[in-house]
Amino acid sequence: MRPTVLLFDIDGTLVTTGGAGRRSMEAAFEKLHGRRDACDSFAMSGMTDRAIVRQAMRIIGVEDTTEAIDAVIHAYVTHLAEEVHKVDDARYRVFPGMREAVKEARSLPGFAVGLGTGNVREGARVKLERVRIYDQFDFGGFGCDNEDRTELIRCGARAGAARLGAPLEECRVVVIGDTPKDVHAARGIGAECIGVGTGTFAAQALLDAGATVAFQDFSHPEALTALLGKR
Repeated sequence: MRPTVLLFDIDGTLVTTGGAGRRSMEAAFEKLHGRRDACDSFAMSGMTDRAIVRQAMRIIGVEDTTEAIDAVIHAYVTHLAEEVHKVDDARYRVFPGMREAVKEARSLPGFAVGLGTGNVREGARVKLERVRIYDQFDFGGFGCDNEDRTELIRCGARAGAARLGAPLEECRVVVIGDTPKDVHAARGIGAECIGVGTGTFAAQALLDAGATVAFQDFSHPEALTALLGKR
């Protein structure tokens, strides 16, 4: 079997945070720019954190300099570290089958299990430590690596290949995500994409966007088989 790099998205794929991320972003904009509604007019699903901040700044008429974006991101992560602990376990949870899939992949030789997420690295840590799963991911491509999702996925794929000691072009790369943006990013680097209907989009919508396969969630009996390349 080819060396395999797995890149898991976070929000809507691995976990639901019960809205903690959105509320933290709203709080950051309210603190720095007096506008809690900065993100109300667009869908954040599948966007990188920095792209969300940039678009919101343009909407409210704030210059989107690197320094200004950094300030919002810092405030966001600070709020997030508190907000995740305000959400009860019924609303903040890992989606069905995900813990088991990650554990199984990590147990196999020739697999590198990482993250491919629009979250900045510190935000990813905060969100996943809340459900005690962050330490299951050894590397990743993050929203702080690149604002463009395709490029951050490429960063994650390279990091995974390096861990396996294999050239990237010899690796099987699989992105696991819940939005068409995940699908397009995967396809943009020639990777497979396993779609999950646990976020905003149904499994069929992800297939229509070009996912290799898609399932309602990872409790489906064929999901793990697809992940491990045994189809």
